[in-house]
Amino acid sequence: MKTVATEFEGLLVLEPTVFSDARGFLLETWNQPRYAAAGVPAPMVQDNLSRSVQGVVRGLHFQNPRSQAKLVFVLEGEIFDVAVDVRRGSPTFGRWFSVRLSAENKRQLYIPVGFAHGFGVLSSTALVSYKCSDVYQPEAEMTIFWNDPRLAIDWPISNPIVSPRDSAAPTIDAIPPARLPTWQSPPSAPGEPERS
Repeated sequence: MKTVATEFEGLLVLEPTVFSDARGFLLETWNQPRYAAAGVPAPMVQDNLSRSVQGVVRGLHFQNPRSQAKLVFVLEGEIFDVAVDVRRGSPTFGRWFSVRLSAENKRQLYIPVGFAHGFGVLSSTALVSYKCSDVYQPEAEMTIFWNDPRLAIDWPISNPIVSPRDSAAPTIDAIPPARLPTWQSPPSAPGEPERS
């Protein structure tokens, strides 16, 4: 498996090893020890599956408390997948990362706790699977307006199909700070000065 680091602490693009021949292919979508070694530390306790039509935008969703890390991949079609850093105090707070995930490229996106997640469907339909490190808690779920001008996400979709809840979501600046997770500075390596 190939791991591609991003400029965001803990946010990883994973490219599983694919074994293919004339019959088709085989790949591991999850192997806890192997993924932990690749930088995916969270145990996964819930699997979700969604099917959406072209032009649908879902998100931007996160939970706090009981934040969820997610491992996202596409079983059918293609999506524009987005993660937004919503951790108060983070050096990358309010910035976003995107990657195209598809059944063809077989990439996965690992989204650590403290990020909001959303995606837009680029193909006629998309079947999206994601593993979560905590169970869904309706009272902890928060939504950020998918087209928040402050975030300025460059969605490659015109006239998106968005749920009423996502359309009415607040901007990131309108969310009370106490509802956002707090960034924890990573510990210094031995021999390095402490970070402030």
